[in-house]
This record gives sequence, C-alpha cells and structure tokens, in this order.
Amino acid sequence: MVLPPSSDLSSLDARAREIFREIVESYLTTGEPVGSRTLSKLGGLGLSAASIRNTMADLMSLGLLEAPHAMAGRQPTQIGLRFFVDSLLQLGDVPVDEKREIDARIAQAGSNPQDVLGAASDLLSGLAGGAGLVVTPERDAPVRHAEIVGIGPGQALLVLVFEDNQVENRIINTPPDLPPTALIEAANYLNARFKGKTLAGARNDAAEALARDRAALDQAAAKLVEKGLVEWSGEDPTLGRALIVRGRGNLLQDAQAVADLERARRLFDDLEKTRELIQVLDLASAGESVRVFIGSENPLFSLSGSSLIVAPYMNAERRVVGALGVIGPTRLNYARVIPVVDYTARVVGRVLDGRKGER
Repeated sequence: MVLPPSSDLSSLDARAREIFREIVESYLTTGEPVGSRTLSKLGGLGLSAASIRNTMADLMSLGLLEAPHAMAGRQPTQIGLRFFVDSLLQLGDVPVDEKREIDARIAQAGSNPQDVLGAASDLLSGLAGGAGLVVTPERDAPVRHAEIVGIGPGQALLVLVFEDNQVENRIINTPPDLPPTALIEAANYLNARFKGKTLAGARNDAAEALARDRAALDQAAAKLVEKGLVEWSGEDPTLGRALIVRGRGNLLQDAQAVADLERARRLFDDLEKTRELIQVLDLASAGESVRVFIGSENPLFSLSGSSLIVAPYMNAERRVVGALGVIGPTRLNYARVIPVVDYTARVVGRVLDGRKGER
C-alpha cells in the first residue's frame, strides 16, 4: 500500500486534523462510518455540514478516509489509521487501578515463567479486548550435556540437558544406514565444543567451528553434527519456544467480526501459525518500545484486517528475552491498548528477572 507524500499530510491545517481526529475516534469507538451531519452537531467543531463535507473530500483525496458504500459516512483507511497512530494519537499513562491489577495478577502467578507469561496473556486479552499473545523466552541456561540416541531407521533424538536441570528433546533426520559409532562421535564432538554454551552462544560459533573441524570427523558423523548443530543452536529461532494465545473469543465480540465471519475465520487460522507468529512478535526485538502493525503492514494478517500491538520484555541488563502483545480488529482502542501492552511488558520483565516493582 502506497502512502501519500508526507508533505501532503504535514500540510493539513488544524481544521482538517481536528475533523479527521473526530472521525477516527468515533470509528474506533463505534465501528461505524461517520457522516458530516453527525460531526456538525459536535459542539467543539463549530462548522456547518457543508464545510465538513468539503474537508472530508480533501481527506479522501489524500487516501486517509473511505466510504464503505455510497450512502455511508466516512471511515479511516489503513493509511489513515497509520497517520492517526503516528501523528495524532495522544497516549496517556495506565490508570493506577489497572496498574495495581496488572502488578497483582502477575505477582500471583508465582515464580514459574510459564505461569507468569500465561497470566500476562490472560491479562492482555481482558484489558485490551483482543487476543493476548506472549512468546516465551529463548532458553538462556548453558547446556550441561548433549546426547544423540538412535530411535529408528532415519531418525535420532538429540537430548539437551541444561544447567537449570531442564531437558529438551529434538528429533534429527539421519541416513537410514547411519552406524552407531557416528552417533557416539557426533555427541562427543558436541559436548567437547559446545558444552557450557547457551543456545545463542552456540548459534554464533556453530558454522565456524564445524568448518574448521569437519576434516577431523568421520563423514557420517560430520553430517550428523551439522544436523545436531542446527537443532542445538536454533538456526530456526522459533525452536524450543512457545506461543501463548488467550482470549480468542474476544475477536468474535466485535460487531464487524460477527458480520464478516470469513475474515474472522482467516484470523483464527492465522493464530494457529505458531512459527510465523513468533517471528512476527520477534520483530519487537529490534527496539525497546511498542510497535504497532496495522492491517497489511503485517503480511501474516493482511487478509484478516487485524492490528497487532507488540512490545519486548527485557531482563535487568536490558536484553530483550521475549515479546508480548495484543491482536484485534484494526479499530482497537490504540490510546488505551498501547500503554497497557508497554506496562505489562515491563512488569513481566521485572517479575521474570526477580526484580522488585517500580513505581
């Protein structure tokens, strides 16, 4: 989708901006197009319906507004919503009572990370009115021991034991005639080279180490090591991570969603694409602030007409360890949801890191 030149948008006068703001805020509240007669009755504008219609025509020519059908009022386009969020949206702080609720419910979840993240997803779905999404962190405990066990023709099991006593099992496809000695040699190599490293550390060193040592390994063992390193180091960053989705039912409470069941079905299908969703939420790792994806700005949700608001949660060293957010119709209450997502991410980061609350 092509955005209008920024110079055109920056040239909007105060009256055009105020009319546009009123239309968007009304649409986000009701989900209904707004007509010039309705706007003229608002005391703050002090304009005739004819004057408002002229301004609305200008806003349509810029691609900021559209008419869903001939006799309807006007509603924001995707471009219009992006302009509103970037230029006109006024963000406040999360109300004190909601902060207390977030703090209390996250604290009540205890110290188990999965319970904390599940509580966060529940909270977001309830407070924001969409579906809450949380991606669990990549495991950062060092690996204590690795073992490769044959489990049948063409398959082996890579067993990773971490220093925090957690165990992960990952299946590796192998040649059907792989000798047992290759399994032992490959496991010995992985332990010798990568024991004590985190998955992220192994990812950084894996390619260089294997290129250097390949000649010293049996050919079958070298191929097995390569497959094992892909699994160990997480060449696919979604491996070993989970997506927690709560509040899918909220997506059907929107009047437009009920009227457009096909779009709702597409969104539900999108929410089943765990790997792609984790990759989308990982985009939050590029910065420290909330990111907003509207409609087709996010290819995964381009057909379902949804918005995604996502924020990273961090440890005490300000390193991003995961992400959480809310997905819902494009008419989400951005002014309310963005601060809630941001605050929840900060609370989750503190709790997972064992830090005390900040006021």
